[in-house]
Amino acid sequence: MANKLTRSREHNIIAGVMGGIANYLGWSPFKVRLLFVIVSCASVAVPGILIYLVLWFLMPMAEE
Repeated sequence: MANKLTRSREHNIIAGVMGGIANYLGWSPFKVRLLFVIVSCASVAVPGILIYLVLWFLMPMAEE
């Protein structure tokens, strides 16, 4: 069965977006969050909060 990109229920701080991406990639949630903060701070064109909000509404919640 293929891995689906869903928001995480067990690794969520705000909405589970970064935890879901970490589960999908097989990485540590801390590393994904740290990478997101670094990329968001380095990016001038697109603010990270905008990307996070879009992913929050587009990614389905993981099933229990």
